[in-house]
Amino acid sequence: MLMQGFATAATPMNLLYACIGVLLGTAVGVLPGIGPAMTIALLLPVTYVLEPTSALIMFAGVYYGGMYGGSTTSILLNTPGESSTVITAIEGHKMAKAGRAAQALATAAIGSFVAGTIGTALLVTLAPIVVKFAVSLGAPSYLAIMILALIAVTAVLGASKLRGFASLGLGLAIGLVGMDIVTGQGRLIFGQPLLSDGVDIVVVAVAIFALGEALWVAAHLLRTKTQTIPVGRPWMGKSDWKRSWKPWLRGTAFGFPFGALPAGGAEIPTFLSYVTEKKLSKHPEEFGHGAIEGVAGPEAANNASAAGTLTPMLALGLPTNATAAVMLAAFMQFGIEPGPLLFENEPQLVWALIASLFIGNTLLLVINLPLAPLWAKLLQLPRPYLYAGILFFATLGTFAVNSQTFDLVLLLVLGLLGFAMRRFGVPVLPLVLGVILGPRIEKQLRQALQLSSGDPVGLVNEPVAVVVYVIIALVLLWPVVTAILRRSNPRMAAAVALHAEEREVLSGEENDGAPAAGPADGAGLDNGSGRPAQSAAEQEASVQQKQKH
Repeated sequence: MLMQGFATAATPMNLLYACIGVLLGTAVGVLPGIGPAMTIALLLPVTYVLEPTSALIMFAGVYYGGMYGGSTTSILLNTPGESSTVITAIEGHKMAKAGRAAQALATAAIGSFVAGTIGTALLVTLAPIVVKFAVSLGAPSYLAIMILALIAVTAVLGASKLRGFASLGLGLAIGLVGMDIVTGQGRLIFGQPLLSDGVDIVVVAVAIFALGEALWVAAHLLRTKTQTIPVGRPWMGKSDWKRSWKPWLRGTAFGFPFGALPAGGAEIPTFLSYVTEKKLSKHPEEFGHGAIEGVAGPEAANNASAAGTLTPMLALGLPTNATAAVMLAAFMQFGIEPGPLLFENEPQLVWALIASLFIGNTLLLVINLPLAPLWAKLLQLPRPYLYAGILFFATLGTFAVNSQTFDLVLLLVLGLLGFAMRRFGVPVLPLVLGVILGPRIEKQLRQALQLSSGDPVGLVNEPVAVVVYVIIALVLLWPVVTAILRRSNPRMAAAVALHAEEREVLSGEENDGAPAAGPADGAGLDNGSGRPAQSAAEQEASVQQKQKH
């Protein structure tokens, strides 16, 4: 099946779309504030005229390219294009300032290729196994797994659980709009016939990701010129290869499993990879001053997590991050039912998509090594032009979905909602997951209750469902348990709080000005904590006071 997938993906037209996706993904990864999720959301309306296979191949190229492109801004500009490349900025920019930008970009590109290839091979191996297991599950188990995905993502994202669940509630409410699937009654349509078919997922994705993000970044646009470090064609010396290949493999081992977990993402494995390389390095004194291992490991973890993310998306129909959620919306746009039967119902599409990941990964390496100087020049593009273009294409694409002015009203309302959520630190991913998974959860819930004649016991009559509900309980109760333990031991609570403050101050110094991720999705003000950033003198005084204490 994989060989047949290569035969489909290697056709001239599909290769062209893979190239377009890789180039677009790298470009949006390079530009700070624009991520793969926003790009795919903008392209959703445009791809109505494409074959589903070609469109999804292009989206996969955008995803892989976006994960790679963020390293360019981190290294050359000390401004991570994605939250997952914050760690890369620590050592990568120090290398660039020391005149080793070419080596830093090279180890990032080659590490991304190695990790992406190994991760995709693991996807080929594990996805069919997960599918065989998932097909054997009944409605109660599948319902429990989808609820776990929602709870895990909502409980992990953001500093406030209340804001996370508020976002999830908004998403589930939007997902309920339309006709009831059993009774045919209108729900939340407020007498508007155009809402009878529900809110189109394309409109929601474009509004929340593209319009909301563009309004947010434009509202806080800094009119300061950035100095980009010039770079020639990336290359690596013999010693650089020797110091990089082990971090590439270790980073892959961290990234893939975390990408497959709900809310695992790429941020945690990149941090773990950095800490591990710092512990294992034969040159620990170079960390904080431009150690190549600190770029190679996190970048490999970053790209391996992308392959891990696609495993539950293709095998179970469960997205674990924003980009996967929008890609899942693309499946639904083409009338393809995501889930375990996807491999059985659409084998040609799925295996062509997986094969295109190998092709796109190779294209990334071949294209981006020579084009690094061009991506550096792209950083000088004026931001007002950029976001004006995003707003234009978002409006045009949304109108093209149904050719209805009403969709533009929804776009504006939901776009303002996305802006307000970023303003108040409410994560947007639970909302989009609620819109996508809400109707599917309702379908599985009704099916499970119908099979048990309305008896609630039918929701827990499978062993897998019981285990999953126990995990959900642990996820929800764990913060309560830790809070009780801290209250029972005030001394320990004070020590934990002091350690957290020290770590925050020291990490602010270590990042050398790299912006921290904001409360919502990486775009925030000040130092990302909601408080004004401390000056260097204040930080030093604070550290001295804590040491004295």
